[in-house]
Amino acid sequence: MVSNMKSFIFLFILLVLSKTVTSARKPSKSQPKPCKTFVLYYHDIMFGVDDVQNATSAAITNPPGLGNFKFGKLVIFDDPVTIDKNFQSEPVARAQGFYFYDMKNDYNAWFAYTLVFNSTQHKGTLNVMGADLMMEKTRDLSVVGGTGDFFMSRGIVTFETDVFEGAKYFRVKMDIKLYDCY
Repeated sequence: MVSNMKSFIFLFILLVLSKTVTSARKPSKSQPKPCKTFVLYYHDIMFGVDDVQNATSAAITNPPGLGNFKFGKLVIFDDPVTIDKNFQSEPVARAQGFYFYDMKNDYNAWFAYTLVFNSTQHKGTLNVMGADLMMEKTRDLSVVGGTGDFFMSRGIVTFETDVFEGAKYFRVKMDIKLYDCY
């Protein structure tokens, strides 16, 4: 009788736990559809001793030597943003801000920048910030506000490294999805 009672209690606990787990796995509500989407390409040319005219970014601090992943390096930038992969294309915006390397055991950076639009297609700004986990194929950063055509916008910018030529040049595809549009 005691053995049957223990088995019953054990099965009852399993049943209760399985219902709890099942209810926690309910499918989430469908994702909202973005009100505006577009793809842009961010081009960065790091300053070196022989390219003052072409440089669009510069390291303000050097890594302090804590590991092999540039931990502590701070870079400011004023980079051209185009609608295609060609660096020579007419920029539709400028990415103005900074990033710093914030991980000692892998490449990782934290970005804060403003996309400044001043073209026939768009006028205004989008403010973007978040972690760029560089070793991942795609990374999501947050759109935390905007002005002009992007007044009070919020959304996601998905980074995907398109070209990487060491510290000298890189190009990132930015898939921008806005969910609050006014």
